[in-house]
This record gives sequence, C-alpha cells and structure tokens, in this order.
Amino acid sequence: MVNIGNDWDDLLKEEWEKDYYIKLREKLINEYRNYTIYPSMYDIFNALKKTSFNDTKVVILGQDPYHGKGQAHGFSFSVKLGVPTPPSLQNIFKELNSELNLYIPNNGNLEKWADEGVLLLNNVLTVREREPNSHFNLGWQFLTLKIIRLLSEKDAPVVFMLWGNNAKEKKSIIDKRKNLILEAAHPSPFSAYRGFFGCNHFRLCNEYLRDNGLKEIDWQIVNR
Repeated sequence: MVNIGNDWDDLLKEEWEKDYYIKLREKLINEYRNYTIYPSMYDIFNALKKTSFNDTKVVILGQDPYHGKGQAHGFSFSVKLGVPTPPSLQNIFKELNSELNLYIPNNGNLEKWADEGVLLLNNVLTVREREPNSHFNLGWQFLTLKIIRLLSEKDAPVVFMLWGNNAKEKKSIIDKRKNLILEAAHPSPFSAYRGFFGCNHFRLCNEYLRDNGLKEIDWQIVNR
C-alpha cells in the first residue's frame, strides 16, 4: 500500500496490512475528499523517505502537523521554503543560537537535518486545516509507536528529543540503556520558558553522538 523507497519498506511492510492501518486509510480517503487536510497526501511519509532507518541518529518527535495553509510538508516542526517560520520553530532557532552560537536563518525548512540523520517525526501524520489534533484518534499512533520501538532496538544508539508532554509519553517504550533520551518543555511560546530554553539538547546530542563514534549533526540551517 505504501512505498517509502528505503529500508523502512521492509521494516514496516506488515503494518500496511494490519486492521488499524486499513481502517486509517479508509478514514483518510474520506477526510481528503471532504476537508482540507495537511500535509498533501503525497507528503505524509516524507520524514521516512528522507531519513532511512539505517541513517537515523536523532529523532525529534512532534505532535501533529502544522494546520495552517502551506505550512506542513511531512517533517515535524519544519515548513516549506517561503513560509514564515512558526513561533515554536523560532524558539528552536533561538535555543540553537544560545547553545551553539548559530545564526537564526530566514527560513524554517529543516530538510537539511533530515539529510543528516534527524528523523523529524510527528506522532500524528495528518490534520484538518485550522483544527489541531483533529486526527488524533484516527490511528496514526499505532504506526509511530512501531517506528519508535524499531529505532529503540537499533544496533547503533539513537538520541530521542522529547519536547512536551505528548512526546514524553513515548519515553516508556525507549530503551534508555542503549539510547539517549532528552526531555524538555515544548518549544511553543506557551511553554518554552518553562524548560525548553536552556535545555542544551543540541549540544548534548552532539556530545553523545561524538562519544559513540557517530558524526555530529550540523544544526545550522542556511539562508535561502
């Protein structure tokens, strides 16, 4: 049913045949037919397409896609080129500037991170326009939990960045003996000052990768 185009295909092939996904797919057909849904149906699995299982070194877990016009394109926290940087991502860039002295870019497209091994995964992969969490009960979590479990069991260690309560709920299925779990408040303007700012997650992530013989992430997003 789904073609990712890399090693995720073999790892997830049984998921597409399960009852939850068949029902989810039927619901999505109706949703895309009757409502404005983000991202485009062709962009739903972009995070997996861009960052293979084998290449994944870091997971940044979001809640659900941006629900404004033209924003979501299948990567957590990222927006397409030409789209104003949302407040949560602005705060992420502020933290990067504080931690690593990186300049704040003029765009919010994070695909460069995906190319470097950062899986930008949302817990729920679709949303209705202007209705945050509208697809929370469709069944996406069965798939994303499977993805997180697979990464937790990977031979090479993975850094999991869990920002906000929704992401932190996944902590229980991650093997902390062989992976690094970094927890903080969500970067939203409503919560960033309660523990996201000053979390040092990007610096800690790179230190962990380096200590485990893995290439660090170049977090600088270039101006376009």
